[in-house]
Amino acid sequence: MIKVYPALIHNENGYWIEFPDLEGCQAVGDSFEELMGEASEALGLYLVAILEDGKDLPEASDLAKLNPKKGVETTYICTDVDKYRRDTRAVKKMLSIPAWLAKEAEEKNISLSKVLQEALKQKVSML
Repeated sequence: MIKVYPALIHNENGYWIEFPDLEGCQAVGDSFEELMGEASEALGLYLVAILEDGKDLPEASDLAKLNPKKGVETTYICTDVDKYRRDTRAVKKMLSIPAWLAKEAEEKNISLSKVLQEALKQKVSML
């Protein structure tokens, strides 16, 4: 699940970034490149924590509506929330599909596990 949130970039003895919609979510870096990587990770971990607490993710603000103070830049930061989920081990589940469909999938070398995972991720993201 890809999520994007606005962020404020500060350049004060190194870089640091904060997310106005996510209280306490921040990252630091010695370079701009390092900052972007750290910001994406911080955002992903923060959002996973919210989801694992059973809460809904907050709506992202419109970047154009932020009013940063002088010298503070605005940007969007993107993260793949699924990358930061803690329990990523595979579990076996029993399922049933029509024989004809199983045969067609096998003939076309379609991985049922992969298709099911992709469909479930899409379905969960739509909820």
